[in-house]
Amino acid sequence: MSNFIAPEIKKFVAWDYVVFALLFLVCASIGVFFAIKERKKKTSKEFLVGGKQMSYGPIAFSLTSSFMSAVTVLGTPSEVYRYGASFVLFFLSYTIVIIFTAELFLPVFYRSGITSTYEVSKYIYIFFFKCIITDDSHTLLFHELFLLQILYTGIVVYAPSLALNQVTGFDLWGSVVATGIVCTFYCTLGGLKAVVWTDAFQMVVMVLGFVTVLIRGTILSGGSTKVWEDAYEGSRLSIFDFDVDPLRRHTFWTIVVGGAFTWLGLYGVNQSTIQRCISCKSEKHAKVALYLNLLGLWIVLVCAVFCGLVMYSHYKNCDPWTAGFISAPDQLMPYFVMDIFSSMPGVPGLFVACAFSGTLSTVAASINALATVTFEDLVKQCFPNLSEKRSTWISKGLCILYGALCTSMAAAASLLGGIVQAALSIHGMCGGPMLGLFTLGIVFPCVNWKGAIGGLLTGITLAFWAGIGSFVYPAPPTKTLPLELSTLNCTLANTTSLLTTVAPTAAADRPLLADTWYSLSYLYFSAIGCLGCAITGLLISFVTGWCFIKTKPCYTRTHPTWSSKLHPLSVFMPYLWEQSQNTQLEDKNNSF
Repeated sequence: MSNFIAPEIKKFVAWDYVVFALLFLVCASIGVFFAIKERKKKTSKEFLVGGKQMSYGPIAFSLTSSFMSAVTVLGTPSEVYRYGASFVLFFLSYTIVIIFTAELFLPVFYRSGITSTYEVSKYIYIFFFKCIITDDSHTLLFHELFLLQILYTGIVVYAPSLALNQVTGFDLWGSVVATGIVCTFYCTLGGLKAVVWTDAFQMVVMVLGFVTVLIRGTILSGGSTKVWEDAYEGSRLSIFDFDVDPLRRHTFWTIVVGGAFTWLGLYGVNQSTIQRCISCKSEKHAKVALYLNLLGLWIVLVCAVFCGLVMYSHYKNCDPWTAGFISAPDQLMPYFVMDIFSSMPGVPGLFVACAFSGTLSTVAASINALATVTFEDLVKQCFPNLSEKRSTWISKGLCILYGALCTSMAAAASLLGGIVQAALSIHGMCGGPMLGLFTLGIVFPCVNWKGAIGGLLTGITLAFWAGIGSFVYPAPPTKTLPLELSTLNCTLANTTSLLTTVAPTAAADRPLLADTWYSLSYLYFSAIGCLGCAITGLLISFVTGWCFIKTKPCYTRTHPTWSSKLHPLSVFMPYLWEQSQNTQLEDKNNSF
Protein backbone atom coordinates (compact mmCIF):
# COMPACT_ATOMS: atom_id res chain seq x y z
CA MET A 1 0.00 0.00 0.00
CA SER A 2 1.29 3.50 -0.87
CA ASN A 3 2.49 5.77 1.95
CA PHE A 4 1.43 8.83 -0.04
CA ILE A 5 -1.93 10.32 -0.95
CA ALA A 6 -2.46 9.97 -4.66
CA PRO A 7 -3.82 13.06 -6.42
CA GLU A 8 -7.21 12.68 -8.02
CA ILE A 9 -6.79 11.77 -11.68
CA LYS A 10 -9.92 11.74 -13.81
CA LYS A 11 -10.80 8.76 -15.95
CA PHE A 12 -12.09 8.73 -19.50
CA VAL A 13 -15.24 10.75 -20.20
CA ALA A 14 -17.66 10.61 -23.14
CA TRP A 15 -15.68 13.00 -25.36
CA ASP A 16 -12.54 10.90 -24.94
CA TYR A 17 -14.37 7.81 -26.16
CA VAL A 18 -15.76 9.78 -29.11
CA VAL A 19 -12.29 10.92 -30.24
CA PHE A 20 -10.87 7.44 -29.80
CA ALA A 21 -13.77 5.83 -31.68
CA LEU A 22 -13.22 8.22 -34.59
CA LEU A 23 -9.74 6.73 -35.07
CA PHE A 24 -11.15 3.24 -35.47
CA LEU A 25 -13.94 4.50 -37.71
CA VAL A 26 -11.53 6.27 -40.10
CA CYS A 27 -9.23 3.22 -40.25
CA ALA A 28 -12.13 0.90 -41.03
CA SER A 29 -13.44 3.36 -43.63
CA ILE A 30 -10.11 3.30 -45.47
CA GLY A 31 -10.40 -0.48 -45.76
CA VAL A 32 -13.94 -0.17 -47.13
CA PHE A 33 -12.84 2.53 -49.59
CA PHE A 34 -10.10 0.38 -51.11
CA ALA A 35 -12.33 -2.69 -51.12
CA ILE A 36 -14.81 -0.76 -53.30
CA LYS A 37 -12.19 1.02 -55.40
CA GLU A 38 -10.17 -2.12 -56.16
CA ARG A 39 -13.10 -4.52 -56.49
CA LYS A 40 -12.34 -5.16 -60.18
CA LYS A 41 -8.69 -5.94 -59.46
CA LYS A 42 -9.00 -9.35 -57.91
CA THR A 43 -5.45 -10.65 -58.25
CA SER A 44 -3.43 -11.75 -55.23
CA LYS A 45 -0.60 -9.45 -56.42
CA GLU A 46 -2.89 -6.44 -56.12
CA PHE A 47 -4.03 -7.56 -52.68
CA LEU A 48 -0.62 -8.42 -51.20
CA VAL A 49 1.73 -5.86 -52.77
CA GLY A 50 -0.62 -3.24 -54.22
CA GLY A 51 0.14 -4.26 -57.78
CA LYS A 52 3.67 -2.84 -57.30
CA GLN A 53 2.36 0.63 -58.19
CA MET A 54 2.79 2.45 -54.86
CA SER A 55 4.70 5.74 -54.72
CA TYR A 56 7.37 6.63 -52.17
CA GLY A 57 5.27 9.08 -50.07
CA PRO A 58 2.69 6.78 -48.46
CA ILE A 59 5.24 3.97 -48.21
CA ALA A 60 7.57 6.23 -46.19
CA PHE A 61 4.72 7.16 -43.81
CA SER A 62 3.72 3.50 -43.56
CA LEU A 63 7.24 2.32 -42.69
CA THR A 64 7.59 4.92 -39.94
CA SER A 65 4.16 4.25 -38.48
CA SER A 66 4.61 0.47 -38.52
CA PHE A 67 7.86 0.45 -36.57
CA MET A 68 7.18 3.42 -34.27
CA SER A 69 4.41 1.55 -32.47
CA ALA A 70 2.73 2.08 -29.10
CA VAL A 71 5.97 0.66 -27.69
CA THR A 72 7.57 3.94 -28.77
CA VAL A 73 4.67 6.17 -27.70
CA LEU A 74 4.49 4.73 -24.17
CA GLY A 75 7.87 3.10 -23.61
CA THR A 76 10.42 5.61 -24.90
CA PRO A 77 9.30 8.57 -22.72
CA SER A 78 9.37 6.24 -19.72
CA GLU A 79 12.92 5.13 -20.63
CA VAL A 80 14.08 8.75 -20.86
CA TYR A 81 12.31 9.59 -17.58
CA ARG A 82 14.13 6.80 -15.73
CA TYR A 83 17.48 6.48 -17.55
CA GLY A 84 18.08 9.81 -19.29
CA ALA A 85 18.10 11.16 -22.83
CA SER A 86 20.83 8.85 -24.17
CA PHE A 87 17.99 7.15 -26.06
CA VAL A 88 18.29 9.96 -28.60
CA LEU A 89 21.49 8.30 -29.88
CA PHE A 90 19.23 5.89 -31.73
CA PHE A 91 19.16 8.51 -34.49
CA LEU A 92 22.67 7.26 -35.41
CA SER A 93 21.50 3.64 -35.33
CA TYR A 94 18.55 4.45 -37.59
CA THR A 95 20.85 6.19 -40.07
CA ILE A 96 23.22 3.21 -40.30
CA VAL A 97 20.30 0.81 -40.67
CA ILE A 98 18.56 2.72 -43.47
CA ILE A 99 21.79 3.09 -45.47
CA PHE A 100 22.53 -0.65 -45.27
CA THR A 101 18.93 -1.58 -46.05
CA ALA A 102 18.65 0.75 -49.04
CA GLU A 103 22.04 -0.02 -50.56
CA LEU A 104 22.66 -3.67 -49.66
CA PHE A 105 19.48 -5.63 -48.97
CA LEU A 106 16.79 -3.78 -50.92
CA PRO A 107 18.42 -4.23 -54.39
CA VAL A 108 18.64 -8.00 -53.87
CA PHE A 109 14.99 -8.34 -52.91
CA TYR A 110 13.55 -5.80 -55.34
CA ARG A 111 15.39 -7.10 -58.41
CA SER A 112 14.45 -10.68 -57.64
CA GLY A 113 10.81 -9.99 -58.49
CA ILE A 114 9.54 -11.83 -55.40
CA THR A 115 6.79 -11.04 -52.89
CA SER A 116 8.23 -12.78 -49.82
CA THR A 117 11.79 -12.32 -48.55
CA TYR A 118 11.81 -16.03 -47.82
CA GLU A 119 11.41 -16.89 -51.48
CA VAL A 120 14.99 -15.69 -51.90
CA SER A 121 15.98 -17.67 -48.83
CA LYS A 122 14.38 -20.78 -50.28
CA TYR A 123 16.54 -20.65 -53.42
CA ILE A 124 19.58 -20.06 -51.25
CA TYR A 125 18.72 -22.96 -48.97
CA ILE A 126 18.17 -25.42 -51.79
CA PHE A 127 21.89 -25.23 -52.32
CA PHE A 128 22.92 -24.79 -48.70
CA PHE A 129 21.00 -27.80 -47.45
CA LYS A 130 20.51 -29.99 -50.49
CA CYS A 131 22.64 -32.68 -48.91
CA ILE A 132 20.29 -32.78 -45.92
CA ILE A 133 16.59 -31.81 -46.03
CA THR A 134 15.63 -28.80 -48.12
CA ASP A 135 12.11 -28.25 -46.78
CA ASP A 136 13.11 -28.46 -43.13
CA SER A 137 15.76 -25.77 -43.53
CA HIS A 138 13.27 -23.39 -45.09
CA THR A 139 10.69 -24.26 -42.43
CA LEU A 140 13.20 -23.33 -39.69
CA LEU A 141 13.36 -19.71 -40.82
CA PHE A 142 9.64 -19.69 -41.58
CA HIS A 143 8.89 -20.69 -37.98
CA GLU A 144 11.31 -18.06 -36.69
CA LEU A 145 9.34 -15.45 -38.62
CA PHE A 146 6.16 -16.62 -36.87
CA LEU A 147 7.85 -16.43 -33.47
CA LEU A 148 9.17 -12.93 -34.14
CA GLN A 149 6.01 -11.42 -35.62
CA ILE A 150 3.43 -12.99 -33.33
CA LEU A 151 5.27 -12.44 -30.04
CA TYR A 152 6.13 -8.86 -30.95
CA THR A 153 2.54 -8.22 -32.01
CA GLY A 154 1.38 -9.60 -28.66
CA ILE A 155 3.53 -7.00 -26.86
CA VAL A 156 2.32 -4.20 -29.11
CA VAL A 157 -1.34 -5.07 -28.45
CA TYR A 158 -1.30 -6.06 -24.78
CA ALA A 159 1.20 -3.73 -23.09
CA PRO A 160 -0.36 -0.39 -24.11
CA SER A 161 -3.84 -1.78 -23.45
CA LEU A 162 -2.79 -2.76 -19.92
CA ALA A 163 -1.09 0.58 -19.23
CA LEU A 164 -4.07 2.56 -20.47
CA ASN A 165 -6.53 0.34 -18.60
CA GLN A 166 -4.86 0.82 -15.21
CA VAL A 167 -4.49 4.58 -15.59
CA THR A 168 -7.45 5.77 -17.68
CA GLY A 169 -9.96 3.05 -16.82
CA PHE A 170 -10.14 2.12 -20.49
CA ASP A 171 -11.33 -1.50 -20.76
CA LEU A 172 -8.35 -3.85 -21.18
CA TRP A 173 -9.74 -6.68 -23.22
CA GLY A 174 -12.16 -4.38 -24.98
CA SER A 175 -9.22 -2.45 -26.45
CA VAL A 176 -7.31 -5.66 -27.26
CA VAL A 177 -10.25 -7.21 -29.12
CA ALA A 178 -11.17 -3.92 -30.83
CA THR A 179 -7.60 -3.56 -32.09
CA GLY A 180 -7.61 -7.06 -33.52
CA ILE A 181 -11.02 -6.71 -35.16
CA VAL A 182 -10.34 -3.34 -36.80
CA CYS A 183 -6.89 -4.34 -38.11
CA THR A 184 -8.19 -7.62 -39.47
CA PHE A 185 -11.15 -5.83 -41.02
CA TYR A 186 -9.25 -3.29 -43.11
CA CYS A 187 -6.40 -5.72 -43.92
CA THR A 188 -8.89 -8.26 -45.24
CA LEU A 189 -10.97 -5.80 -47.22
CA GLY A 190 -8.34 -3.47 -48.67
CA GLY A 191 -5.09 -5.44 -48.71
CA LEU A 192 -1.72 -3.71 -48.68
CA LYS A 193 -3.04 -0.44 -50.11
CA ALA A 194 -5.46 -0.09 -47.21
CA VAL A 195 -2.68 -0.92 -44.74
CA VAL A 196 -0.31 1.64 -46.26
CA TRP A 197 -2.80 4.52 -46.43
CA THR A 198 -4.15 3.75 -42.97
CA ASP A 199 -0.57 3.80 -41.67
CA ALA A 200 -0.08 7.23 -43.26
CA PHE A 201 -3.16 8.56 -41.44
CA GLN A 202 -2.04 6.95 -38.17
CA MET A 203 1.40 8.54 -38.51
CA VAL A 204 -0.22 11.98 -38.60
CA VAL A 205 -2.31 11.13 -35.52
CA MET A 206 0.78 9.87 -33.68
CA VAL A 207 2.81 13.04 -34.27
CA LEU A 208 -0.22 15.23 -33.45
CA GLY A 209 -0.65 13.43 -30.12
CA PHE A 210 3.03 13.86 -29.23
CA VAL A 211 3.03 17.57 -30.14
CA THR A 212 -0.12 18.19 -28.06
CA VAL A 213 1.45 16.58 -24.99
CA LEU A 214 4.73 18.45 -25.52
CA ILE A 215 3.08 21.86 -25.75
CA ARG A 216 0.77 21.40 -22.76
CA GLY A 217 3.44 19.73 -20.59
CA THR A 218 6.04 22.40 -21.37
CA ILE A 219 3.63 25.21 -20.47
CA LEU A 220 2.69 23.60 -17.13
CA SER A 221 6.36 22.95 -16.29
CA GLY A 222 7.27 26.62 -16.71
CA GLY A 223 8.59 26.74 -20.24
CA SER A 224 11.26 24.98 -22.29
CA THR A 225 14.13 26.64 -20.40
CA LYS A 226 12.82 25.31 -17.08
CA VAL A 227 12.39 21.82 -18.56
CA TRP A 228 15.97 21.90 -19.81
CA GLU A 229 17.32 23.09 -16.44
CA ASP A 230 15.42 20.40 -14.53
CA ALA A 231 16.67 17.72 -16.91
CA TYR A 232 20.25 18.92 -16.50
CA GLU A 233 20.04 19.01 -12.70
CA GLY A 234 18.51 15.54 -12.69
CA SER A 235 21.37 14.14 -14.86
CA ARG A 236 18.92 13.38 -17.67
CA LEU A 237 21.13 15.10 -20.26
CA SER A 238 24.20 12.88 -19.78
CA ILE A 239 23.94 11.45 -23.29
CA PHE A 240 27.47 10.47 -24.32
CA ASP A 241 28.81 7.61 -22.20
CA PHE A 242 31.69 5.92 -24.05
CA ASP A 243 32.12 3.05 -21.55
CA VAL A 244 32.82 -0.08 -23.60
CA ASP A 245 31.47 -2.45 -20.92
CA PRO A 246 28.91 -4.62 -22.80
CA LEU A 247 27.06 -5.26 -19.53
CA ARG A 248 26.02 -1.61 -19.24
CA ARG A 249 22.42 -1.24 -20.35
CA HIS A 250 22.73 2.00 -22.33
CA THR A 251 26.03 3.51 -23.49
CA PHE A 252 27.06 5.15 -26.76
CA TRP A 253 28.29 1.78 -28.03
CA THR A 254 25.33 -0.34 -26.94
CA ILE A 255 22.86 2.08 -28.54
CA VAL A 256 24.73 2.86 -31.76
CA VAL A 257 26.31 -0.55 -32.44
CA GLY A 258 23.85 -2.87 -30.69
CA GLY A 259 20.89 -0.75 -31.79
CA ALA A 260 22.10 -0.84 -35.40
CA PHE A 261 22.19 -4.65 -35.38
CA THR A 262 18.77 -4.83 -33.74
CA TRP A 263 17.08 -2.45 -36.17
CA LEU A 264 18.90 -3.91 -39.18
CA GLY A 265 17.23 -7.22 -38.38
CA LEU A 266 13.95 -5.26 -38.34
CA TYR A 267 14.52 -3.40 -41.59
CA GLY A 268 17.08 -5.25 -43.69
CA VAL A 269 15.51 -8.72 -43.85
CA ASN A 270 12.09 -8.15 -42.28
CA GLN A 271 9.08 -9.16 -44.37
CA SER A 272 7.00 -6.14 -43.31
CA THR A 273 9.65 -3.68 -44.50
CA ILE A 274 10.64 -5.44 -47.70
CA GLN A 275 7.02 -6.09 -48.69
CA ARG A 276 6.31 -2.36 -48.58
CA CYS A 277 9.47 -1.50 -50.48
CA ILE A 278 8.84 -3.98 -53.30
CA SER A 279 5.29 -2.64 -53.64
CA CYS A 280 6.82 0.59 -54.98
CA LYS A 281 6.63 1.23 -58.73
CA SER A 282 10.43 1.28 -59.05
CA GLU A 283 13.56 0.58 -57.05
CA LYS A 284 14.28 4.31 -57.01
CA HIS A 285 10.92 4.98 -55.36
CA ALA A 286 11.66 2.26 -52.79
CA LYS A 287 15.00 3.85 -51.86
CA VAL A 288 13.48 7.32 -51.60
CA ALA A 289 10.76 5.87 -49.35
CA LEU A 290 13.39 4.40 -47.02
CA TYR A 291 15.31 7.68 -46.75
CA LEU A 292 12.12 9.71 -46.19
CA ASN A 293 11.17 7.14 -43.56
CA LEU A 294 14.48 7.92 -41.83
CA LEU A 295 13.32 11.52 -41.43
CA GLY A 296 10.06 10.24 -39.92
CA LEU A 297 11.96 8.02 -37.48
CA TRP A 298 14.01 11.01 -36.34
CA ILE A 299 10.90 13.15 -35.81
CA VAL A 300 9.09 10.52 -33.71
CA LEU A 301 12.26 9.74 -31.72
CA VAL A 302 12.86 13.41 -30.86
CA CYS A 303 9.19 13.87 -29.86
CA ALA A 304 9.32 10.81 -27.59
CA VAL A 305 12.61 11.85 -25.96
CA PHE A 306 11.40 15.38 -25.26
CA CYS A 307 8.13 14.00 -23.84
CA GLY A 308 10.25 12.03 -21.37
CA LEU A 309 12.17 15.16 -20.35
CA VAL A 310 8.99 17.21 -19.94
CA MET A 311 7.47 14.42 -17.87
CA TYR A 312 10.53 14.35 -15.59
CA SER A 313 10.38 18.12 -15.13
CA HIS A 314 6.73 17.82 -14.10
CA TYR A 315 7.28 14.99 -11.60
CA LYS A 316 10.86 15.69 -10.46
CA ASN A 317 9.80 16.10 -6.81
CA CYS A 318 6.94 13.58 -6.70
CA ASP A 319 7.53 10.52 -8.83
CA PRO A 320 4.21 8.66 -9.33
CA TRP A 321 5.91 5.27 -9.67
CA THR A 322 8.05 5.51 -6.52
CA ALA A 323 5.08 6.96 -4.61
CA GLY A 324 2.91 4.01 -5.63
CA PHE A 325 0.35 5.95 -7.66
CA ILE A 326 0.98 3.63 -10.62
CA SER A 327 2.18 0.03 -10.63
CA ALA A 328 4.64 0.05 -13.58
CA PRO A 329 6.89 2.58 -15.35
CA ASP A 330 5.08 1.96 -18.64
CA GLN A 331 2.03 3.66 -17.11
CA LEU A 332 3.91 6.95 -16.62
CA MET A 333 3.01 8.46 -19.99
CA PRO A 334 -0.77 7.79 -19.84
CA TYR A 335 -0.79 8.92 -16.18
CA PHE A 336 0.97 12.14 -17.20
CA VAL A 337 -1.55 12.75 -19.99
CA MET A 338 -4.57 12.21 -17.72
CA ASP A 339 -2.96 14.55 -15.17
CA ILE A 340 -2.17 17.52 -17.42
CA PHE A 341 -5.35 17.26 -19.51
CA SER A 342 -7.78 16.60 -16.66
CA SER A 343 -9.64 19.84 -17.41
CA MET A 344 -9.73 19.31 -21.19
CA PRO A 345 -12.23 16.56 -22.13
CA GLY A 346 -11.44 14.85 -25.41
CA VAL A 347 -7.69 15.53 -25.41
CA PRO A 348 -6.83 12.37 -23.43
CA GLY A 349 -8.79 10.53 -26.10
CA LEU A 350 -6.45 12.07 -28.71
CA PHE A 351 -3.43 10.68 -26.87
CA VAL A 352 -4.99 7.23 -26.61
CA ALA A 353 -5.67 7.49 -30.35
CA CYS A 354 -1.98 8.40 -30.75
CA ALA A 355 -0.87 5.31 -28.82
CA PHE A 356 -3.27 3.01 -30.62
CA SER A 357 -2.31 4.46 -34.00
CA GLY A 358 1.07 2.89 -33.42
CA THR A 359 -0.58 -0.33 -32.30
CA LEU A 360 -2.93 -0.55 -35.28
CA SER A 361 -0.18 0.11 -37.81
CA THR A 362 2.15 -2.51 -36.35
CA VAL A 363 -0.54 -5.17 -35.99
CA ALA A 364 -1.76 -4.55 -39.54
CA ALA A 365 1.80 -4.82 -40.85
CA SER A 366 2.28 -8.14 -39.04
CA ILE A 367 -1.00 -9.58 -40.29
CA ASN A 368 -0.25 -8.58 -43.87
CA ALA A 369 3.33 -9.88 -43.72
CA LEU A 370 2.35 -13.25 -42.23
CA ALA A 371 -0.44 -13.71 -44.78
CA THR A 372 1.93 -12.89 -47.64
CA VAL A 373 4.66 -15.28 -46.52
CA THR A 374 2.20 -18.09 -45.88
CA PHE A 375 0.53 -17.66 -49.27
CA GLU A 376 3.74 -17.33 -51.29
CA ASP A 377 5.86 -19.93 -49.49
CA LEU A 378 3.26 -22.55 -48.55
CA VAL A 379 -0.04 -22.22 -50.40
CA LYS A 380 1.41 -21.49 -53.84
CA GLN A 381 4.01 -24.21 -53.46
CA CYS A 382 1.37 -26.81 -52.60
CA PHE A 383 -1.25 -25.54 -55.07
CA PRO A 384 0.59 -23.88 -57.98
CA ASN A 385 -2.44 -23.81 -60.31
CA LEU A 386 -4.81 -21.74 -58.18
CA SER A 387 -6.95 -19.21 -60.03
CA GLU A 388 -6.47 -15.52 -59.24
CA LYS A 389 -9.92 -15.26 -57.71
CA ARG A 390 -9.34 -18.21 -55.41
CA SER A 391 -5.84 -16.93 -54.53
CA THR A 392 -7.29 -13.59 -53.47
CA TRP A 393 -9.92 -15.24 -51.27
CA ILE A 394 -7.26 -17.47 -49.66
CA SER A 395 -5.13 -14.39 -48.97
CA LYS A 396 -8.07 -12.71 -47.27
CA GLY A 397 -8.77 -15.84 -45.25
CA LEU A 398 -5.14 -15.87 -44.07
CA CYS A 399 -5.50 -12.24 -42.93
CA ILE A 400 -8.51 -13.26 -40.80
CA LEU A 401 -6.61 -16.25 -39.38
CA TYR A 402 -3.53 -14.26 -38.41
CA GLY A 403 -5.61 -11.38 -37.08
CA ALA A 404 -7.24 -13.78 -34.62
CA LEU A 405 -3.92 -15.44 -33.75
CA CYS A 406 -2.02 -12.18 -33.13
CA THR A 407 -4.83 -10.85 -30.96
CA SER A 408 -5.04 -14.04 -28.89
CA MET A 409 -1.25 -14.03 -28.36
CA ALA A 410 -1.48 -10.68 -26.57
CA ALA A 411 -1.92 -12.41 -23.21
CA ALA A 412 1.60 -13.92 -23.36
CA ALA A 413 3.17 -10.45 -23.37
CA SER A 414 2.36 -9.84 -19.70
CA LEU A 415 5.34 -12.01 -18.70
CA LEU A 416 8.02 -9.98 -20.50
CA GLY A 417 8.51 -6.83 -18.39
CA GLY A 418 9.07 -3.30 -19.73
CA ILE A 419 7.69 -2.93 -23.23
CA VAL A 420 10.68 -1.26 -24.91
CA GLN A 421 13.21 -3.76 -23.60
CA ALA A 422 10.88 -6.70 -24.21
CA ALA A 423 10.13 -5.63 -27.80
CA LEU A 424 13.74 -4.99 -28.78
CA SER A 425 14.93 -8.14 -26.98
CA ILE A 426 12.54 -10.32 -28.98
CA HIS A 427 13.56 -8.63 -32.22
CA GLY A 428 17.21 -9.13 -31.33
CA MET A 429 16.82 -12.79 -30.40
CA CYS A 430 14.89 -13.69 -33.55
CA GLY A 431 16.13 -11.10 -36.03
CA GLY A 432 19.86 -11.44 -35.33
CA PRO A 433 20.32 -15.03 -36.60
CA MET A 434 18.16 -14.25 -39.66
CA LEU A 435 20.28 -11.19 -40.41
CA GLY A 436 23.43 -13.31 -40.06
CA LEU A 437 22.19 -15.95 -42.48
CA PHE A 438 21.11 -13.46 -45.14
CA THR A 439 24.45 -11.67 -44.71
CA LEU A 440 26.30 -14.93 -45.32
CA GLY A 441 24.33 -15.48 -48.50
CA ILE A 442 24.81 -11.96 -49.84
CA VAL A 443 28.24 -10.85 -48.61
CA PHE A 444 30.25 -14.08 -48.28
CA PRO A 445 29.96 -16.27 -51.41
CA CYS A 446 32.56 -18.69 -50.07
CA VAL A 447 30.39 -20.24 -47.33
CA ASN A 448 29.20 -23.82 -47.89
CA TRP A 449 26.03 -25.51 -46.67
CA LYS A 450 27.73 -26.88 -43.54
CA GLY A 451 28.81 -23.40 -42.53
CA ALA A 452 25.34 -22.01 -43.20
CA ILE A 453 23.44 -24.51 -41.06
CA GLY A 454 26.09 -24.49 -38.34
CA GLY A 455 26.09 -20.70 -38.27
CA LEU A 456 22.30 -20.43 -38.13
CA LEU A 457 21.99 -22.89 -35.25
CA THR A 458 24.85 -21.21 -33.37
CA GLY A 459 23.31 -17.77 -33.80
CA ILE A 460 19.90 -18.93 -32.58
CA THR A 461 21.44 -20.74 -29.59
CA LEU A 462 23.57 -17.79 -28.48
CA ALA A 463 20.84 -15.17 -28.91
CA PHE A 464 18.14 -17.16 -27.11
CA TRP A 465 20.54 -18.28 -24.38
CA ALA A 466 21.44 -14.68 -23.52
CA GLY A 467 17.90 -13.38 -24.02
CA ILE A 468 16.05 -15.97 -21.95
CA GLY A 469 18.72 -15.79 -19.25
CA SER A 470 18.25 -12.03 -18.99
CA PHE A 471 14.49 -12.46 -18.52
CA VAL A 472 15.00 -15.03 -15.75
CA TYR A 473 17.91 -13.20 -14.07
CA PRO A 474 17.56 -9.43 -14.70
CA ALA A 475 20.75 -7.39 -14.65
CA PRO A 476 21.65 -5.74 -11.29
CA PRO A 477 21.08 -1.98 -10.83
CA THR A 478 24.86 -1.43 -10.97
CA LYS A 479 24.66 -2.23 -14.70
CA THR A 480 21.29 -0.74 -15.61
CA LEU A 481 22.00 2.48 -13.66
CA PRO A 482 18.49 3.93 -13.24
CA LEU A 483 18.62 7.60 -12.27
CA GLU A 484 17.36 8.99 -8.98
CA LEU A 485 13.64 9.64 -8.54
CA SER A 486 12.23 11.76 -5.72
CA THR A 487 9.05 11.80 -3.62
CA LEU A 488 10.07 14.93 -1.66
CA ASN A 489 6.90 16.90 -2.39
CA CYS A 490 4.43 14.02 -2.31
CA THR A 491 1.73 14.27 0.36
CA LEU A 492 2.18 11.72 3.14
CA ALA A 493 -0.82 9.55 4.02
CA ASN A 494 0.37 9.04 7.61
CA THR A 495 3.62 8.67 9.50
CA THR A 496 2.88 5.31 11.08
CA SER A 497 3.31 3.34 7.93
CA LEU A 498 6.70 4.94 7.35
CA LEU A 499 7.96 3.64 10.67
CA THR A 500 6.89 0.06 10.02
CA THR A 501 9.90 -2.25 9.99
CA VAL A 502 10.02 -4.76 7.20
CA ALA A 503 11.86 -7.99 7.85
CA PRO A 504 14.89 -8.30 5.58
CA THR A 505 14.69 -10.95 2.91
CA ALA A 506 17.62 -13.09 1.88
CA ALA A 507 19.00 -12.37 -1.56
CA ALA A 508 18.05 -14.99 -4.09
CA ASP A 509 20.84 -17.26 -5.27
CA ARG A 510 22.14 -16.20 -8.68
CA PRO A 511 24.27 -18.43 -10.89
CA LEU A 512 27.71 -17.29 -12.01
CA LEU A 513 26.46 -16.32 -15.45
CA ALA A 514 23.70 -14.10 -14.01
CA ASP A 515 26.07 -11.17 -13.45
CA THR A 516 28.04 -11.68 -16.65
CA TRP A 517 26.45 -13.33 -19.69
CA TYR A 518 22.83 -12.81 -18.60
CA SER A 519 23.53 -9.18 -17.70
CA LEU A 520 24.58 -8.34 -21.24
CA SER A 521 22.77 -5.29 -22.63
CA TYR A 522 19.57 -6.34 -24.37
CA LEU A 523 20.62 -4.33 -27.42
CA TYR A 524 23.46 -6.78 -28.08
CA PHE A 525 21.21 -9.83 -28.51
CA SER A 526 20.88 -9.22 -32.25
CA ALA A 527 24.62 -8.64 -32.63
CA ILE A 528 25.33 -11.92 -30.82
CA GLY A 529 22.95 -13.84 -33.08
CA CYS A 530 24.19 -12.20 -36.29
CA LEU A 531 27.93 -12.35 -35.58
CA GLY A 532 27.65 -15.82 -34.06
CA CYS A 533 25.96 -17.03 -37.24
CA ALA A 534 28.41 -15.29 -39.59
CA ILE A 535 31.64 -16.16 -37.76
CA THR A 536 30.65 -19.78 -37.18
CA GLY A 537 29.57 -20.13 -40.80
CA LEU A 538 32.93 -18.81 -42.03
CA LEU A 539 34.94 -20.98 -39.63
CA ILE A 540 33.09 -24.18 -40.50
CA SER A 541 33.41 -23.43 -44.21
CA PHE A 542 37.14 -22.80 -43.77
CA VAL A 543 37.58 -26.16 -42.03
CA THR A 544 35.34 -28.17 -44.37
CA GLY A 545 36.33 -26.43 -47.62
CA TRP A 546 35.14 -23.21 -49.26
CA CYS A 547 32.62 -23.09 -52.06
CA PHE A 548 34.03 -22.20 -55.49
CA ILE A 549 32.12 -20.01 -57.93
CA LYS A 550 31.88 -20.87 -61.59
CA THR A 551 31.76 -18.03 -64.07
CA LYS A 552 28.65 -19.23 -65.93
CA PRO A 553 26.19 -20.95 -63.60
CA CYS A 554 23.35 -22.88 -65.16
CA TYR A 555 20.07 -21.45 -63.95
CA THR A 556 16.54 -20.78 -65.14
CA ARG A 557 13.70 -19.19 -63.19
CA THR A 558 11.36 -22.16 -63.29
CA HIS A 559 13.85 -25.01 -63.38
CA PRO A 560 17.01 -24.15 -61.48
CA THR A 561 19.98 -26.48 -61.94
CA TRP A 562 22.40 -26.52 -59.07
CA SER A 563 26.10 -27.45 -59.10
CA SER A 564 27.89 -28.55 -55.96
CA LYS A 565 30.55 -25.94 -56.70
CA LEU A 566 28.20 -22.97 -56.83
CA HIS A 567 27.29 -20.59 -54.06
CA PRO A 568 23.53 -19.99 -53.91
CA LEU A 569 23.77 -16.25 -54.52
CA SER A 570 25.98 -16.78 -57.58
CA VAL A 571 23.35 -19.14 -58.93
CA PHE A 572 20.59 -16.66 -58.20
CA MET A 573 22.54 -13.64 -59.50
CA PRO A 574 21.85 -14.19 -63.23
CA TYR A 575 18.14 -13.85 -62.56
CA LEU A 576 18.75 -10.82 -60.33
CA TRP A 577 20.86 -9.27 -63.09
CA GLU A 578 18.16 -9.91 -65.67
CA GLN A 579 15.58 -8.36 -63.37
CA SER A 580 17.83 -5.37 -62.65
CA GLN A 581 18.05 -4.64 -66.39
CA ASN A 582 14.25 -4.77 -66.64
CA THR A 583 13.98 -2.61 -63.53
CA GLN A 584 16.28 0.03 -65.00
CA LEU A 585 14.13 0.17 -68.12
CA GLU A 586 11.02 0.54 -65.95
CA ASP A 587 12.70 3.31 -63.94
CA LYS A 588 13.27 5.28 -67.12
CA ASN A 589 9.57 5.03 -67.92
CA ASN A 590 8.40 5.93 -64.41
CA SER A 591 8.90 9.48 -63.28
CA PHE A 592 8.37 10.93 -59.84
